[in-house]
Amino acid sequence: MQGVVAVYAALMMASSLCSVCGNVLLLLLLLLDRGLQTETWLLTASVSACDLALGLSALPLAAHTSLFQPAGYASAGAWCQGSAFLFLLLRLVSVHSLTWATIDKFAEICFALSYASTFTAGRTRVILAGVWLYALLNAALPLLGFGSYGYSSGSFLCAPSFEPASTAFNMLFMVVGIIVPILTMCSMYGYIVHVARKQVRRGTFVCNENHCFYVPASNYFRSSIVMVTTIVCLLICWLPYITICFYETLTGRESPQVACALATWLVLFTTALNPWITSMTQT
Repeated sequence: MQGVVAVYAALMMASSLCSVCGNVLLLLLLLLDRGLQTETWLLTASVSACDLALGLSALPLAAHTSLFQPAGYASAGAWCQGSAFLFLLLRLVSVHSLTWATIDKFAEICFALSYASTFTAGRTRVILAGVWLYALLNAALPLLGFGSYGYSSGSFLCAPSFEPASTAFNMLFMVVGIIVPILTMCSMYGYIVHVARKQVRRGTFVCNENHCFYVPASNYFRSSIVMVTTIVCLLICWLPYITICFYETLTGRESPQVACALATWLVLFTTALNPWITSMTQT
């Protein structure tokens, strides 16, 4: 078991380093390059800021706890409750901001004529405020008695407790907070791939005032590969965590420590993947 703990800690520290480097670089590019500051760039900045915060908090905390404090923290303590609140808040904001960034990309591709009047800077700020408000209220519910936070000996983190007594909160958090956004992103990326395949069969020309240029099929193929890779990464990283949530909530049994550790690491590893996914799906 000590070997598993050491591997878990090493994965968390490596993921933390990748997350911090990738998100700092992306935020610097967004802040310094005016050309990247579109009407909806705040959605991407929100994802990156949340992932950076998780890379500086939850990831190194999990590594430290697994190596030096195997007994964990008192679940009822302020430190455990506060870190679990921050974990859930940042995860929800990151997932929902990424979902809205995907909706933005979907609208830009599939509804090009009405896109400029639909996603304005003002509406983007309203959407972002709504995402943060939703995440804040959801993360505060366990502190108010609806659901609970506790220390997980499998993940070495304080997080939402997947116990039968918190079934209503766990279903709300998992279905509305995680499953619906992920299915939305996968559906939209899948439809974009479908559109790309149709365009390859039809052939596409891009014109300016002087010339028209044929768009090679390889361009659509590369875009499709990126979209499919994004779907696969989302499902691989989130399905184990979702499965454990439903298993523990509905059966009242604890998952094996290795499975819980792997699922938690995959979920937190998305903080390192998101900057590269964002970069690849942008023009």
